[in-house]
Amino acid sequence: MDIVLLTTIAASLFVVIGLAEPLAARLSLPYSVILAVLGTLIGAGAIFFLRTELTDALNPVAEAILGLPIRSNVFLYVFLPTLIFQATLGMNVRRMLDDWVPILTLAVVAVFVATATIGYALSWVSGLPLVVCLLIGSIVSTTDPSAVVGIFRSLSAPRRLARIIEGESLLNDAAAIALFGLFMGFVMLGLPDPGLGEAIRGFPMLFVGGTIGGWLTARVAVAMMVLFARFELAQISVSVAVPYLAYIISEQLFGASGVIGVVVAGLTMNIIGPGRLSPAFWTNLREVWDLLAHWAGALIFILAALLIPRLLGEARPGDFALVLVVIGAALLARAIVLFGLMPLLSALRVSPNVDRRYRTAILWGGLRGAVTLALALAVTESLRVPVETKRLVGILATGFTLFTLLVQGTSLRWVIGRLGLDKLSPLDVALSNQVIAVSLQTVREEIAETTENYELTRETVRSEAKRFAERLDAAVERAEAEDNTEILDRDRITLGLIALAGYEREVILERFRERAISARLSEQMLFDADRLIEAARTGGRTGYQRAARRSLRYGADFRLAAFLRNRLRIARPLARMTADRFEMLLAKRLILRDLHGFIDHRIRRIHGRRVAELLHELLNRRVEAVATAIEGLRLQYPGYAEKLERRFIRRTALRLEEGEYNAMREDGLIGAELHTALMQDIGRRRTETEGRPHLDLALRKEELVRQFPLFADLDEAELRRLGRALRTRYINAGKIIARKDSPSRSVFFVASGAVEQEIAGQTTRLGRGDMFGQIGVLTGKPRRAEVRAITPTSLLELNETSFRRVLKRSRALREAVRDSVGDKALQEEAANMPELQLD
Repeated sequence: MDIVLLTTIAASLFVVIGLAEPLAARLSLPYSVILAVLGTLIGAGAIFFLRTELTDALNPVAEAILGLPIRSNVFLYVFLPTLIFQATLGMNVRRMLDDWVPILTLAVVAVFVATATIGYALSWVSGLPLVVCLLIGSIVSTTDPSAVVGIFRSLSAPRRLARIIEGESLLNDAAAIALFGLFMGFVMLGLPDPGLGEAIRGFPMLFVGGTIGGWLTARVAVAMMVLFARFELAQISVSVAVPYLAYIISEQLFGASGVIGVVVAGLTMNIIGPGRLSPAFWTNLREVWDLLAHWAGALIFILAALLIPRLLGEARPGDFALVLVVIGAALLARAIVLFGLMPLLSALRVSPNVDRRYRTAILWGGLRGAVTLALALAVTESLRVPVETKRLVGILATGFTLFTLLVQGTSLRWVIGRLGLDKLSPLDVALSNQVIAVSLQTVREEIAETTENYELTRETVRSEAKRFAERLDAAVERAEAEDNTEILDRDRITLGLIALAGYEREVILERFRERAISARLSEQMLFDADRLIEAARTGGRTGYQRAARRSLRYGADFRLAAFLRNRLRIARPLARMTADRFEMLLAKRLILRDLHGFIDHRIRRIHGRRVAELLHELLNRRVEAVATAIEGLRLQYPGYAEKLERRFIRRTALRLEEGEYNAMREDGLIGAELHTALMQDIGRRRTETEGRPHLDLALRKEELVRQFPLFADLDEAELRRLGRALRTRYINAGKIIARKDSPSRSVFFVASGAVEQEIAGQTTRLGRGDMFGQIGVLTGKPRRAEVRAITPTSLLELNETSFRRVLKRSRALREAVRDSVGDKALQEEAANMPELQLD
């Protein structure tokens, strides 16, 4: 093909892509539907001009369009990795991990249910070999999430629901393509009835090999990008190679699913990238991949749609009956998952409860697209597949795709409207009236100031002020209507907490853009803010408080790191996590204090004084909890907080200095050469502040022991030995540390936090420096008390042998043990114990 003609066609396709988006917005249709229609029209037009006798002038163009080198490998090896990789880079992985059970279940189970339902229904009706029918089922079980997720976002649907659908669709493609590869192999080998069980047995290996290939590729790529830290274009170039290498390595080296390899590579880079690459580069990288994915998604859709007229060219009347069977079976399979499996997951509390109306919209929104057509094209290209099988696969897959795009896609918004999902609730309507009234009052004040500053003519100002006053009066009247006054304080508190958490999220993003906090910590804090929003939305004040407490807990990864440190002497993971926690708490304290102004200036004006005061109280509790957690870490690691605070001040100073130089450059006070030199100097000093101070856990634990009055009379050698014997335990609030009647084998010292001890119905609280468990160890009797943490608590645990040794050497410890005995009978027993003699 002539290179000029090929370039012209390619450029024209980009023009079509540019026109499709505004056209889709104008017609209120999914973008993918418009692309598919345009591609089909171009393909049909090329065939028409080539066969018509009306004119021969367009024959070269038609021949060039129909002769484009569109092969399934182009879709699977060039476009698909780009789309999948960008989707994984843009995910909030931590939020996805919260919902991994429903996502994985819906993705994998939905594929098997759809494949089996379509395959067996088609086999029963058509008499085709079962393996061919299962192959068709796997081809049409892939879904295109873009239309549904896009519409849900425009309707302000619950974020968690959109996230589940997005994650399910991503893994859905991976699972479907893996199944397709298995059944395609059976078809080419001529096995008529392999059975679904045989495919399921080979399925796990496709995931394992893809996981290894994707993980290795991403780790090597990130290491290279760190080495190229000064060369952003080189870093981006390496990132472009990642999805393709992951796909090829997984398929060719491990014989696994290339799609799984790309998914794992993207997720791995998403997790480790922000912590090892600069925030500015990570933002630019995502923007580059957003553009690449936009082009790839549009091209894969429009090029696949070009093939539709060709694939349907040999259709027979009886084939359309089989298309109807596929449509019915696919809708039935999706209904089984949505109305059978999802309620079950909700009942088991592993998935959010999804409203029936949303499930109906998801059912009708299960659009198929370019991936389905690409897999069908792969079958039609194979020389080892029978001719009739290729014809049927092409027609059924194409017919079903057209139905989902042209019927379901064009009617999806109508269905959503009929379900009432595009309407605000009465509470939201009442709130919006108040928000508009308050906002217009603020705008009136600012407009008055602006017009005075610019000295506009009085007639113009007066006429516009009159129009604005009429609108403001109408808004106030709606806000003061009887319906709006019925908003319960409980609902106002919920709405205020959602707004407060949303503003907290914005402040975190602002601090990240200012480079006051790192990308890794900002992602964790955004993760916590999203949890606050969803918890307030579903559980109100109680849910908000529960999520706030959860954000301060020690997670399973923290406890695993503590286990590695205490048992295996591997301290690096715990040191990194402790430093992360320290830095996050310091940043969170500053951000929370900024939220009080938002309550006073915004929320009070909308929801009133009582709601604002309650929000202040809830916020103060969070501030106190964070301050307690910081103080506990300060006590354990004295001096480290000061180093982090100094680092924060230096980074803030650099940000302000950079702003001053930029302002001088814009005002013309300094030239470009001087500005460049100043920016280079700031960049050098900023690089020096990026590194975080090292946290030495072992040294800090020994210093903490020295602060305990219980060990004040121990010499240096014994203190060092005691520091090595003590093991650190991190306990979350509400967790039981010691149960009543359990054997006593250790003594615990409270390093930070607080615990509650209940003995014979009496409750006492223990704080930093206190101990418990000592009497049970000395008497050899079961514990008489139940001990529970009431805040996130750090404990120092000492086994029985070490405790008895220290007890012999410390008179202060012996006195403390004797003083801690409250029961009179035990006091006499303790006084007679050889270990507790003071002489």
